[in-house]
Amino acid sequence: MSVIAAPPIHTISMLVRNKPGVLVRVALVFSRRGYNLESLVVSPDITNGDFSRMTVTCSGDLETLEQIIKQCTKLIDVVHAIDHTGQAAIATEIALVKLKCELNQRTEILQIAEHYNAKVVDYGAESLILRVYGESEKLDNFISLLKPFQVAELVRSGKILMARGLATT
Repeated sequence: MSVIAAPPIHTISMLVRNKPGVLVRVALVFSRRGYNLESLVVSPDITNGDFSRMTVTCSGDLETLEQIIKQCTKLIDVVHAIDHTGQAAIATEIALVKLKCELNQRTEILQIAEHYNAKVVDYGAESLILRVYGESEKLDNFISLLKPFQVAELVRSGKILMARGLATT
């Protein structure tokens, strides 16, 4: 029995013009090449309102990804696209987890939350909402520990990333 390895996860940052339709055109480049977008985060560039930053997390082979990046940079509204996989960068994401829980379960849940530096952002009579942030692996581990409890809802932001030092993001 052979084990099939999951394709590597890549994180690409793009500086794009803040115009309607740019997101669709970028997503189509990935789609045409059969790349699955794991997450996509877009935020305005506060230094210049004419631009936005996109952070795309996707999985697939490197050769195809290189073609995608070249095609994206050819789009008129894309200033640059950089694959940060393996580079020195700070990456983080955030998750909100709503748990349906009885009072007698809260101690164990709060101990798990404390270990992962999660914050309780809502206490209800029958529920808790926890907010946790950090690297994707940390969030994956945190969520897996909460699975024995009743997870009512889960929302993850997707990865955001910034190159370390003065390197371009």
